[in-house]
Amino acid sequence: MQDLPFDGAISSYFKEKAPKSIRKAIESAGKDDILSRSYPYREEIKTKDYEEKMDVLQLQLVRLHADLKETGKRLVVLFEGRDAAGKGGTIDAVRMNLNPRVAQVVALAKPSDREARQWYFQRYIDWLPACGEIALFDRSWYNRGIVERVFGFSNDAQRERFFAQLPAFEEMIVDEGIVLVKLWLDVDRAEQLKRFLDREQDELKQWKLSSIDIDGLDKWDEYTVAIKDTINRSHSVRAPWTIIRSDDKKRARIAAIQTILNAVDYAGKNSKLIGEPDPAICGGPALLLANDAPAGAS
Repeated sequence: MQDLPFDGAISSYFKEKAPKSIRKAIESAGKDDILSRSYPYREEIKTKDYEEKMDVLQLQLVRLHADLKETGKRLVVLFEGRDAAGKGGTIDAVRMNLNPRVAQVVALAKPSDREARQWYFQRYIDWLPACGEIALFDRSWYNRGIVERVFGFSNDAQRERFFAQLPAFEEMIVDEGIVLVKLWLDVDRAEQLKRFLDREQDELKQWKLSSIDIDGLDKWDEYTVAIKDTINRSHSVRAPWTIIRSDDKKRARIAAIQTILNAVDYAGKNSKLIGEPDPAICGGPALLLANDAPAGAS
């Protein structure tokens, strides 16, 4: 029997501490079932339908990529979301056919001692794109409003300063001519735990688990409060959030790419082929209400 990461903490949580309704939803689900009762679809999108749509969108992404390189436009996409919501897989889908030197993934580690003493936004500025580049942030400056709040890594005064400075910071990015797209991937509690369990058992994916994931298993409600507060305080006309319900990862990837493509004008753009994101799973902050039930809810 293989050794499980963190001494099998996820399996132990599932057996001993997870709300009964969450355990029941996971145990009774079929392979392609959607666990969330409020999700608008009962099964995942068919692979054939997904691949057909993705082929179209990939061509549009390549055209976007070529236009940015030719014209010097710049694009920043923030990928935020619940743990195990599919941020990494969505980023991989976006950059599948793009030059990694042009479309860079920014996944910053814990701040160094020096970075922790800097202006909070300082270390992110270095990773903003130059002309003709795309920066894909796998988590971003929004750590301060959510993860740091839940785990006490920052205090109230630091977070209030963050929210006071945030609008001007993002407006400066937009005023500079950088296209800013903010995506929040949301996932149901049962689906999140199921994905954690799958990762725990899969030696190829165990590296994705972290101590924060383990410590956060019992903090769903704390995350919910921090997420809603952060989204409400940072959603604006010039820097809006797009919420994507990612209980079906493939549908979420389609919606994310459509959102990105629709945000940029580029040569060869075909809006008809791109289409609009499915409003049942993609929209404004109101979509957060569906997945964020309190502990013990089904």
